[in-house]
Amino acid sequence: MQRKIRVGAVSYLNTKPLIYGFEHGMMKDGIDLIIDYPSNIASMLLENAIDVGLVPVAIIPEMKEHYIISDYCIGSDGAVASVCLFSEAPLEKIEKVLLDYQSKTSVELLKILVKEYWKINVVFEETKNGYQEKISGTTAALVIGDRALAQRKISPYIYDLGLEWKKFTGLPFVFAAWISNKKLDENFIKEFNKSNASGVNHVMDVADDNSNDIFDLVKYYTRFISFELNEQKKEGMKLFLEKMKH
Repeated sequence: MQRKIRVGAVSYLNTKPLIYGFEHGMMKDGIDLIIDYPSNIASMLLENAIDVGLVPVAIIPEMKEHYIISDYCIGSDGAVASVCLFSEAPLEKIEKVLLDYQSKTSVELLKILVKEYWKINVVFEETKNGYQEKISGTTAALVIGDRALAQRKISPYIYDLGLEWKKFTGLPFVFAAWISNKKLDENFIKEFNKSNASGVNHVMDVADDNSNDIFDLVKYYTRFISFELNEQKKEGMKLFLEKMKH
C-alpha cells in the first residue's frame, strides 16, 4: 500500500481557505495533514519530515530541490493586514525592531524594506513568545498572522508589509506557497489543486466556520489575502528571492 503524502500547513486564519477541502474530507485517503506555525513547517520540509508544506517562500534557496505544486498561495496585492510592523512611534523614530520568530519570509521582507525602501537605521532583535508586550517608545515589532490582527487594535502606527512592498516594487507579494521537496504524481497535484480551490471558492463558509471578534474574515479573505498564484505574483516572488541574496 502506498503511504500517504505528508502535508504540512499553517495554523493561522489566512490558511483556512486553503485547507478547507482537506478538513472537509477531500483527499483523506491520500494525505496526512500536519498543522504548525510557518517556521516549524519550513523546518519539517527541509528535514524531509513532510513531503509538501505551505511554507514561507524565503526557504526556497535552502532546498536541494523544490516544486511549487499548487495554483494557490498566501499572497497579497497591496495591504495584507496580518504582516505588519507595529510601533508607538513613526517610522523615522524607530530604533529597534523585534522580529517575529514564527516566519522567515516576513523577516526577510522587512529587512529589504528597511534597507532599500524606508532607508532607516534600526537594530534587529530575535524574539520568543510574548514579545509584542515589549512594543513601546522607539521599540517596534514585526508581528504576523492572527496575533497581528489582534495587535492592530493596540498599536497607533501600523506599517503593512504587503502594501509597502507594492509601493516599493509595484508588484504583489507571496508570503507562502505549497512547495514539495520531491516530484509528485500529476493526479495528486490535480486533486490537491481541486481541494485548494474548494475553500477559496467558498470563503463565506470558511469565514462562518472561523468567525471571531478580532477581524472581519470576509473582508480579510476578499480584500487582503490574495490566494491565486498568478504570473504577477510569481514575478514578485522572483524579485523578492533575488533581493534576499544581497
